[in-house]
Amino acid sequence: MSDQNPLVYTGRVWKFGDLINTDLIMPSKAFRLPKAEQHMLCFEAVRPGWVRQVKPGDIIVAGENFGMGSSRPIGDVMRAAGIVAVIAESINGLAMRTCVNSSLPAINCAGASKLFEDGDTARVDFLSGKIENLTKGTALQTHPMAPLLAEIVAAGGVIPMLLRQGSIHAEPFVAASS
Repeated sequence: MSDQNPLVYTGRVWKFGDLINTDLIMPSKAFRLPKAEQHMLCFEAVRPGWVRQVKPGDIIVAGENFGMGSSRPIGDVMRAAGIVAVIAESINGLAMRTCVNSSLPAINCAGASKLFEDGDTARVDFLSGKIENLTKGTALQTHPMAPLLAEIVAAGGVIPMLLRQGSIHAEPFVAASS
């Protein structure tokens, strides 16, 4: 992330195809693991061993319908693996919000999957919508991230944002029992 613009990320690309659903990102058996270990199964069905290769600061570039399927904490799992941003041809709306709520910025960008190959260096500015392949010297323009979503990401996720705003309390309310 850049110090001047907190929603600019530069990192190595991991490219995924179309129709990567939430079961492929976080398989059911991951739920049986302690939360701190769930990311070890991230993308295991489509890229065995991937989680041992990914490095903090890496970026996912995917095709159509990324994150379709059930509601799983895919943002938490990908962040725990080291991913800092997601760019896809199209991202399921629920998956997008799951990522953003976990402070993992995600953006739709037509043509993104043709712009990158595995290992390229991507630079994405979520506030301007500019997507660059620094390896090839090419770029695309997409719609910027919505201001509320950018605010959630910059705040560290939806829970930290709501805590700072005083909208929720850190300690849950417990009703008095009689």
